[in-house]
Amino acid sequence: MYYNFTETPVLKLEMDYAVKIFSLTLNLPKQEDYALTSQIRRPPVSVSDNLAEGFGRETKMDKKRFYVMG
Repeated sequence: MYYNFTETPVLKLEMDYAVKIFSLTLNLPKQEDYALTSQIRRPPVSVSDNLAEGFGRETKMDKKRFYVMG
């Protein structure tokens, strides 16, 4: 059992993906910073947000709802 969502293997895997995605977008043109680059970088943040939100929920159904969104 995990006492903190940061201990979960899925979050660690997600963080690895987020770092890779961020490094891949570093070489995109500067004019894309607020358009394409931003759109590419947002999903990993959303996944970790949903994992954290779901972890804090009380019921299994409520947890599942956030995990499925992630």
